[in-house]
Amino acid sequence: MQEETIVKIADTSSNPAPLGLAAFGLTTILLNIHNAGFFAMDTMIFAMGIFYGGIAQVIAGIMEAKKKNTFGFTAFISYGFFWISLVALMVMPKLGWGDAPSKASMVSFLGVWCLFSTFMLVGTFKLNRALQIVFSLLVILFILLITANVTGNECIHHTAGYEGIVCGLAALYTAMAQLINELYGKTVFPIGAKK
Repeated sequence: MQEETIVKIADTSSNPAPLGLAAFGLTTILLNIHNAGFFAMDTMIFAMGIFYGGIAQVIAGIMEAKKKNTFGFTAFISYGFFWISLVALMVMPKLGWGDAPSKASMVSFLGVWCLFSTFMLVGTFKLNRALQIVFSLLVILFILLITANVTGNECIHHTAGYEGIVCGLAALYTAMAQLINELYGKTVFPIGAKK
């Protein structure tokens, strides 16, 4: 009688988090430079929203599933489709595919994403300080954008833009810290990892 051999296959795939965080960070920075009032909404933001903020994050999320990282899987796929749906909200009415979102529907859209981000923030308390900062800034960003949409106050909208730039930079820092720390095999850029 032959003995059964069990072979465990190690996951040697790359860490998708730097890709997902960079896609989120760079797209967030560019949209919020617009929100801060520096340039008009144009196809540059739409393209980033679809391809890098959207599709690249979804790819990173799928890769996180292989890593059995439920948080990364949920975050990257959700925010990837957030970007794609945000672009669709702006582009679809221009194509004649429905009316532009009303103030109430935009507030609802931003509100559910604020709620989702708040729950994701709670999840970061088991991860690292850098992600806690990113998600805290993201929740604040959604609150500012909701307030700007409810009040129609341009000053609050511009403030949200500046805060969103900081949020995007925090995500980019976290992405590059993970990437560079992995390359060097030591902490070059700290992220406040849990012990």
